[in-house]
Amino acid sequence: MNPLVLLPGMMCDARLYGPQIKALSGRVTIHFAPITGHETVEALAASVLDHAPRRFSLAGLSMGGIVAMEVIRQAPDRVERLALLDTNPRAELDEVKQRREPQIEKVRAGHLREVMRDELKPNYLADGPKRQEVLDLCMDMALDLGPEVFERQSRALQSRPDQQDALKSVSVPTLVLMGEEDRLCPRDRHELMQSLIPNARLEIVSGAGHLPTLERPDTVNNAFKTWLELS
Repeated sequence: MNPLVLLPGMMCDARLYGPQIKALSGRVTIHFAPITGHETVEALAASVLDHAPRRFSLAGLSMGGIVAMEVIRQAPDRVERLALLDTNPRAELDEVKQRREPQIEKVRAGHLREVMRDELKPNYLADGPKRQEVLDLCMDMALDLGPEVFERQSRALQSRPDQQDALKSVSVPTLVLMGEEDRLCPRDRHELMQSLIPNARLEIVSGAGHLPTLERPDTVNNAFKTWLELS
């Protein structure tokens, strides 16, 4: 089996996929690809390809899913399977682009913690027993990555391309998965991706919001095993 490349969400690192890495290690070779070094989705995808195996399965959550769509657009012959989690194939709306500017200014002024706490993290998760634990982990990941990564990733999201046409040409086994209570990337975005990608499978994870890999890890692990044909 070819290796699995994992792409994280904005201001997240490999800990976003901790439960999946633990569950799948030994059954598939896993590569984690950071998406922190460039200000465009196109450059981030090119960097992923520069460091990825020749052929690989690819999974991305949120911003990672946005980069994953660009990876398969740039190099469809290298991607064996595709998983798009809690993400959005559309270009960023003008009003969302504009909302990023004051966030960037606050982060430049030294207020990354406050921006994450007040403006981003409240939208992430469903209510549940793990909510605070996952929120604390999100904060740790963001503070470890720091303000320069926040600005680069914000700029990349602002200028990201619409991928709807590109998805129509995807021909590999594809999983589209989302947390049922995801308010950042709602259900219609995932139904759109399922409709654009031939034979894509849509899975809705109950009791999860924007980060089902951490909120409902067992459900996501099982979905990945089915997608990778490990079960």
